[in-house]
Amino acid sequence: MTDGAARTRSSARRSSAGTANGPAKPPKSPAPRKSAVPPESLGLPEFALAEFAARRDALQQAAGLPGAQLKPLLDAAFAELDGAIDALTQRQASAAARRAGAPAEPVRAERRLLRAVFQEAPVPLFLLERDGTVRRVNNRASDIIGSRPAYAAGKPFTLFVDLPSRAAVQTYLAAAARTGQARQTECALLAEDGVVHVRLTVEPISLPEDTGVLLIAAGVDEAAAAQAAPGTAIPATAIAGTAIAGTEATRAAASRTPRPAPPRAAKPAPPRTAREPAAARAVQTMARRMDLLTAVTRLLLENSTFSESLTLQRCARLLAGEFASWVIVDVVRGRRLRRQFAVGPPGGESESIARAARDADPEPDTLPWQVHQSGKSLLQARSDATGMLGTAPDGVPLLMKLGATSVLSVPIADADHGYGVITLCRRATEGPFQIADLALAEELGIQLAVAIRVDRLFRRRSEVAEALQASLLPRVLPDVPGVELAAAYMGATEGLDVGGDFYDVYPIPGGWGLAIGDVTGKGQEAAALTAAARYAIRVIAHWEADPVSVLTKANDVLLSEQSGGRFVTAKTAHMAWHGSSLHVSLGTAGHPGPAVIRSDGRVEMLGGGGLPLGLFPVAQPGLEEVDLGQGDLLFFYTDGLTETRSPDTRYYEERLPDELVTLAGRSAAEVVAEVQTRAEAFSAGEMRDDLTVLALRVTDPPDN
Repeated sequence: MTDGAARTRSSARRSSAGTANGPAKPPKSPAPRKSAVPPESLGLPEFALAEFAARRDALQQAAGLPGAQLKPLLDAAFAELDGAIDALTQRQASAAARRAGAPAEPVRAERRLLRAVFQEAPVPLFLLERDGTVRRVNNRASDIIGSRPAYAAGKPFTLFVDLPSRAAVQTYLAAAARTGQARQTECALLAEDGVVHVRLTVEPISLPEDTGVLLIAAGVDEAAAAQAAPGTAIPATAIAGTAIAGTEATRAAASRTPRPAPPRAAKPAPPRTAREPAAARAVQTMARRMDLLTAVTRLLLENSTFSESLTLQRCARLLAGEFASWVIVDVVRGRRLRRQFAVGPPGGESESIARAARDADPEPDTLPWQVHQSGKSLLQARSDATGMLGTAPDGVPLLMKLGATSVLSVPIADADHGYGVITLCRRATEGPFQIADLALAEELGIQLAVAIRVDRLFRRRSEVAEALQASLLPRVLPDVPGVELAAAYMGATEGLDVGGDFYDVYPIPGGWGLAIGDVTGKGQEAAALTAAARYAIRVIAHWEADPVSVLTKANDVLLSEQSGGRFVTAKTAHMAWHGSSLHVSLGTAGHPGPAVIRSDGRVEMLGGGGLPLGLFPVAQPGLEEVDLGQGDLLFFYTDGLTETRSPDTRYYEERLPDELVTLAGRSAAEVVAEVQTRAEAFSAGEMRDDLTVLALRVTDPPDN
């Protein structure tokens, strides 16, 4: 940058600062400065070059004055450019003679001067190749698109145009390059925080030793831009037309463009940087990202249902409301990436677009498919490949249906497994994704992967526990003549390990046998001991009619097992008909109950006795006998019922007899269901241990 350009910027800033603090003083005419560029190198006398520099400084200062009209200033700036180009053209012959060697110092000085004029022009300028590729942008254009000039170089100009305007702008660029005539159109450029509506003037320019370029000037209403909130599109009616001097068609088109009313001199609209400093905006953006990460973490931790589908859906809706316009979630199903969710803004139109997105599974070579295959995130701050998300069922590119101009896709994966891809899309009004957004999205992808892994782990453990528990209980209870049977098992609400409760009903010589028991602890070792106890009792009862003998021999079997200090409480019953009554012999090994509910409403709580099985060589089971008449009910249960606690630490055992009195005369199935319901309500749904109940009710004696 030349010293003159630096001083020009300084004077412009002083002029702008004066406007913010009150009426600006008329700018002083700058003193003629001696240029470092020899005047003869431009084919100009020294006084002409000094006047050129003075006029440039005056234009620069005028752009910062209150009520400045950009169109006349732009016309004047390009008039100066035309003069400089004419002077350089006159030197073409001498320059061609030195073409084979290094450029002479005067030529390099001329180029530096022209570049400085281009960079410091008071209007946004884009210099394009004839195919629409950006060669250079000036400072004002860089401010609009929110990117450094080096970022724009080499990219298609349409990459910085909002989706609805891209096709038209591409057509105007091609027409200008083909016909050599200037073109004008209105469009929306993608800015850092949204879109800016501008009027583009495309001017083909022929350069010596070059195939020619396209020069684009973007006319913007600075007052409307300053007053608009970040991310808000500026109305097209507030745009000032801009034209390139020297083209009659351009001037005529520009003269038809309505000019905005000049801003009030007393209170000019401050620039956005004054209202919202970059540092403050950066802090606010960082805080929003941290809040979003905290919200997602809380959502995952509070997901008590362990539902993978529900977790992904809630997370997608949260991100769609806080982080992106659209959120698309793809999950691996059957070794293929399948579309799981597509969530966008609320509204009827968005819902129809979401349905179209959900119906389009990722195909090979689409962005989500590539991210899943490579395991690496992809960020398209400004996307120009409309097919990157595939096509909707109607053949329209999905990116265009979503109206997305910025796309971010990250894998849902942990260190070992990839579970899918989450793709985030933003519309033009939300601004492009940044590198910090990529880091946040990758962290969310890792957290979702952990949630899915935990969900699937719990699901597998639950399925294994349910299958194992089912193997310890009879699928159906047998039909015992003259007896109505009902049973229920309810697992603890804490943990997913298989419990140790069991019950069984089986035929024995001369009658029927019944067993109920509980093994200490949970998990696979407890399940193995439960199975050993249940089947040992069943097999021994086939040859032993005495329930005490059955428990004694079952104790011997369990002592031979390596139980790791675990033990079994059990109760066995042998049932046989004596006339019209059912005689029941009960053997007890440290197990509670049962209760006898008589048909007249009386309740008898039987004791028990004996030692648990699997602890001592001598089990010493207890023995009780009871006769049941028609309508009487024998109610068995495990300690999960008696140890059920209320939130205020009262035990259900204290009220069990009173509860059973109210159930006299009911069927076995009704008693089982009612006790189960009341116990669950008493504990407020917090069952600390497995609960098993078994009811035996006498109906009619069997026919002999």
